[in-house]
Amino acid sequence: MEMFARGQFQVDYEQRIDFTALREGRISKTQKAMRDAGYDALFLWRDENVRYLTSLRIIMLQFRSSTTYGAFLPAEGRPELFLSSGELIRAREVMPWIGEFHPIPIMDEGGLVDRVIADKVRPVFEKYGVTGGRVAVDAMTFQQKQGYEKNLSGVEWVDGDSLMQLVRRIKLPGEIQVLQEATALADAVTQTAIDAVRPGIRECEVAAAAVHTLFRLGGEFGHVASPFVASGERMAPPARFPSDKIIRYGDVVFIDIGAAWNGYFGDVGRTVICGRPSPEQKRIYTAVYESLQAGIRAMKPGVRCSEVAAVFRSAGARHGLEEHFLNLFIGHGIGCAPAESPFVGETMPGAEDVVLEKGMVLAMEPLIWEPGVRGGGGVRIEDMVMITDEGAEFMSRSPYDERLLD
Repeated sequence: MEMFARGQFQVDYEQRIDFTALREGRISKTQKAMRDAGYDALFLWRDENVRYLTSLRIIMLQFRSSTTYGAFLPAEGRPELFLSSGELIRAREVMPWIGEFHPIPIMDEGGLVDRVIADKVRPVFEKYGVTGGRVAVDAMTFQQKQGYEKNLSGVEWVDGDSLMQLVRRIKLPGEIQVLQEATALADAVTQTAIDAVRPGIRECEVAAAAVHTLFRLGGEFGHVASPFVASGERMAPPARFPSDKIIRYGDVVFIDIGAAWNGYFGDVGRTVICGRPSPEQKRIYTAVYESLQAGIRAMKPGVRCSEVAAVFRSAGARHGLEEHFLNLFIGHGIGCAPAESPFVGETMPGAEDVVLEKGMVLAMEPLIWEPGVRGGGGVRIEDMVMITDEGAEFMSRSPYDERLLD
């Protein structure tokens, strides 16, 4: 089936996303990776991994990852879900693909953590015979670590985070379909924000208009917890949240809000001008645009992320702006996490230099900023791309601002 955003509804007149097959495919892929690594079970708590393995959609509390929802996956069989008591009855009624449900409190207090591990976690490990096995975990608090050491002292804890990064890196066809829908939604959110830009409106009002579209069209939340709308001098250096600043004629306005749909993220960013740009703003925007286009053309199976990053940076150098890239990666993988491996152009030492493969989906987002430019000298443009046999295929379709192109 051709991969484009056909629509979010369930219909009888054409084949759309088969979520049952998608869930089964993700479990099968993960269990094969477990066997290949010699792991007996996974015990995962990061939001993106729980969603990937269980399709759990719940109330999202900020700063609660690894303390509220967990998934246990044996080498064979269905996942078991550890979840808030407030979600238990609903989840049992609507999630027949889960093996067992285990209600737990927020695992913040030492006494609660100890009892959950002793009374709920250990019996699951015993049922599957892994109390002396190799169990992969992706995240834990210090209190959880103490509880595991006390109640599951025979377990060999191994790295589940790296395993899941590898599992999630290459997308299944069904994942690509969901990502196409999420990207279409992100495009719509971005367009609403662009349409709202005018002199006299505040950054927070632009964000509000965009978020209205996000929820009107059935999005779960944005790509970022706080919508990223920054204008004028607040883009040099970038202030990555909306404020009460009034957008003025001659300001550049950056919009990066995105959308999540059925557990997958669409990430689209655009810089537009409010009014007419200055020559310096056009120079910076053109440098970023050419960097983006050249870098994406270089993205093919077999090419290393470091090689792609070099192309992005060389395009900026042609405009004398090679020293003005934001000190951050230039692109990132995307899926059930808003930013995941591989990372392109990471500036910190120790980054893995991943070879691109067919089926990877990335969001590429070069950002160049120059201080002292009236109306702001910071520009970022971001597009979603999928790696195919022929190269990188654009998934996002939001327009660029031609007024800013030299």
